[in-house]
Amino acid sequence: MLANKTIATGVALIVLGLAGYFGAGAASLTALIPAAFGVVLAALGAIARNDGRRKLAMHVAVVVALAGFLGSVSGLLKLPRLVSGNEVARPLAVVAQSVMALLTAYFVALCVKSFIDARRKPEA
Repeated sequence: MLANKTIATGVALIVLGLAGYFGAGAASLTALIPAAFGVVLAALGAIARNDGRRKLAMHVAVVVALAGFLGSVSGLLKLPRLVSGNEVARPLAVVAQSVMALLTAYFVALCVKSFIDARRKPEA
């Protein structure tokens, strides 16, 4: 069920945010940004377990995830420089942004596929 995948994605983002925050010595509150997105997604996933609220909750969740992707994709673009051994500003942030970008992109793809499948499937 997509609601459970939404919750799982939210939990993964919460873990990522907390790991980044404490991994950076609890010095930067911006490291908690993935956790904030995760809390919102997990809440929307819980709301989506209600049949009457599922459609709206999942549409809001995909918009939140898309915003998360767009906000973190810059880290993904810096990742090749980091991996090749070149110096980048805030390498931990680059890794966290890259992971967030991949998680949210995957979630958006799951949602789009689910929405397409639901549209093609006739009402029972």
